[in-house]
Amino acid sequence: MCAQTANDLQQRSQEQERRAQEALQQRQKTIPAPDVRLQKDGVEPEVRWLATESPCFPIQELALSIETLPQWSWLLSHADGHATLANPDPVEGRCIGAQGVQIVIDRLQNALIARGFVTSRILAAPQNLQTGRLTLQVLPGRIQEVRWAQGSGQRGSLWNTVPMSAGDVLNLRDIEQALENFKRVPTSEADIDIQPAQEPGFSDVVIRHAQTLPFRLSASMDDSGTRSTGKLQGNATLSYDNWWTLSDLFYITVQSELGAKEPGPRGTDGRTVHYSVPWGYNLLSVTLSQNSYHQNVAGANADVLYSGSSANSEVKLSRIIQRDAAGKTTVSLKGFQRRSNNYIDDQEVEVQRRVVGGLEWGLGHRRAIDRAMFEANLTYRAGTGAWGALPAPEEGFGEGTSRMRLWMLDANVQWPFEAAQQSWTWHSAWKAQHNKTPLTPQDRFSIGGRFTVRGFDGLSVLTAERGWLWRNELSLAAAQGTQVYAGIDHGHVAGASAQNLVGQNLTGLVLGWRGPYKRMQFELFAGRPLRKPERFKTATETAGFSLSVSY
Repeated sequence: MCAQTANDLQQRSQEQERRAQEALQQRQKTIPAPDVRLQKDGVEPEVRWLATESPCFPIQELALSIETLPQWSWLLSHADGHATLANPDPVEGRCIGAQGVQIVIDRLQNALIARGFVTSRILAAPQNLQTGRLTLQVLPGRIQEVRWAQGSGQRGSLWNTVPMSAGDVLNLRDIEQALENFKRVPTSEADIDIQPAQEPGFSDVVIRHAQTLPFRLSASMDDSGTRSTGKLQGNATLSYDNWWTLSDLFYITVQSELGAKEPGPRGTDGRTVHYSVPWGYNLLSVTLSQNSYHQNVAGANADVLYSGSSANSEVKLSRIIQRDAAGKTTVSLKGFQRRSNNYIDDQEVEVQRRVVGGLEWGLGHRRAIDRAMFEANLTYRAGTGAWGALPAPEEGFGEGTSRMRLWMLDANVQWPFEAAQQSWTWHSAWKAQHNKTPLTPQDRFSIGGRFTVRGFDGLSVLTAERGWLWRNELSLAAAQGTQVYAGIDHGHVAGASAQNLVGQNLTGLVLGWRGPYKRMQFELFAGRPLRKPERFKTATETAGFSLSVSY
């Protein structure tokens, strides 16, 4: 029975990893992450150098009028034209005339537009340039009113969704953020116009917003489980969009095994509830989930029923601290609690009871580079002993702790391109983990399976305290919006427990086909190991599928 319990612990860790990956994918499908980047009006800035003029005035100092400081002091660094010229072309120490003054004004105006201040202007008031000082003034373009367009706004709120108000300096970054807040609701449509106001130097921000039926229903099925608790897994999700007219999202997901399992009582089920709401550049989300499993195991004298349950709770607050025309940076703080209990014939195995509470700090960046999109997230997880946390059973042996300390990094790039008159996409993803304390199985890094290193059946994995994996995929656009793809993945694990493994590296190959069909999304794939430890048990070939439908 003890041997079975040890094997059962490893299986539960793998099941929890599978559940976590499925929950992440479900969240990404249910909660879109819109990326709004508004193009500025006009053509690219003209490349112009300061030239010799007559008459001209020697300029020793460039300054902004006192009314415009300190908010606009950053503009002075753009007077040399370094943003568009091969080499800086400073105005200080030069003799310039009317044309030179206009070139400097244009450079600062282009810098304003690049920062999103599309209605602000640079002016040169009458002045005596014989003093050697050129003083420029910023005329901020302000907002007179933020309002709904006629017939709009019945299912929307301005106070939390739009991060600007009357009197603010108009900036495209604020408008982009407002559109992202509106468009995070899949059943909503939104557009924003900038219209001249009655008062000079002011504009009205006019918002058109409409929402269809706020309910969405989706269901999915795949074969990511195991025969011990059910190879076929399914879930159904009901979403209520814009519940409180705050661009908020709510959904509930029910999960269950659908068959293809060994004989006897066995199975899995789970439930997830999520709610999130934006507030300007902030986003607050709450996620609660419960999962359970049971399986019948033949014992020496009688069958034994192994079962377990887990519950995860998290509250996360994130904020966009920087955004420009091509990217944005986000910081986040998450509080979490994880509970798990295991039973043998309905009697709890108390030494396996776990309660972990802690915090996660995150830093993320997303950037468009030409046609490519790059995204990276750095996370630090720390168990704090809060929220009823218990010491981990492994703490007595120095093999784990409920007060874990670990770093995690995720990075990926997606690059669409044209070659041989075909549309291709290269996608590369890198994931790594580094521990600062011993880790329990639930926090360790695992490789081998469809969610990590593809080409392996996932029945056996390599797990240790730290590691990394690299997934590479090349896809080709096929008929009716589908894609065929090929990928090579590699992963490595390390740490104190890695010395007990049969090896530390896995490399796998995958071929697949995915895409839409009517209301459905499908994926079919097959793969095989390319490199593995000699005693690592896995199928020589593996295949799988996933199918989802949405209404």
